[in-house]
Amino acid sequence: MFNKRKRLTLWIVNIIIGLIIIFPILYVLSLSFMNQDEILSPTHKLIPSALRFDNYKQVIDSVPIFQFILNSFVVSLAITVGQIITSSLAAYAFVYFEFPGKKFLFLAVLSTMMIPGEAIIISNYLTVSSLEWLDSYKSLIIPYLASAMGIFMLRQYYLTVPKELKESAQIDGCSDFKFFLQILLPISKPTLGALGIYTFLSTWNQYMWPLLVTNTPEKRTVQIGISMLQFSESQSYGPILAGVVMILIPSIVIFMIGQKQMVKGIIAGAVKG
Repeated sequence: MFNKRKRLTLWIVNIIIGLIIIFPILYVLSLSFMNQDEILSPTHKLIPSALRFDNYKQVIDSVPIFQFILNSFVVSLAITVGQIITSSLAAYAFVYFEFPGKKFLFLAVLSTMMIPGEAIIISNYLTVSSLEWLDSYKSLIIPYLASAMGIFMLRQYYLTVPKELKESAQIDGCSDFKFFLQILLPISKPTLGALGIYTFLSTWNQYMWPLLVTNTPEKRTVQIGISMLQFSESQSYGPILAGVVMILIPSIVIFMIGQKQMVKGIIAGAVKG
């Protein structure tokens, strides 16, 4: 009986906390269907009197929102795949290979995590500008294809993998690349999934770098698109909220798809570490 009450209490607490967390999103969704008078109403309505899609239509007419979403998806996906590849390969080298200066090089990689992004943004801009990459996917993707955090995260996970597993594979004639590709990566799926979801969402929400290196709507991302909408409709909150909902949907879907892998990755590192 006590266990049932405890589970029921935890269930109720989880529901309450979940509703508190998701309430702002639901409220924004509700406001996006309201007209200007309802949004500014002193009664603060939670539910619109009717489902109006005028705000969404105004967003589509005002800015190329679908182009912004496509740009963000392409950039986020490319950076996510790139960081998974570079981080997994670098982490493998740091764990399974012996070479001069390995510890120093790893510390140098970790030290980059302590440098604020704002401190190197101008130098990065000058670099991509000298390469004539401005206003292109290259300027949005290539500077972020490697991640010190991803290398550290995967290295820590690889250290928990028994060394005997690699030794047994080598006895069976398995090469380093074959062991990495067919044995190590499959058992690293939770950690790779956690890294992928984090990278995708953080890239999706980038603002300063895309604003700096893109000039035309054809290469703008969603966060810049919303700011453009705000400037064009500074006194109309409905289209802004509708635009926010439209750019939230893809990131929420990606999170829902990968949340299990993300939780497994976090738990795997905590338990095995």
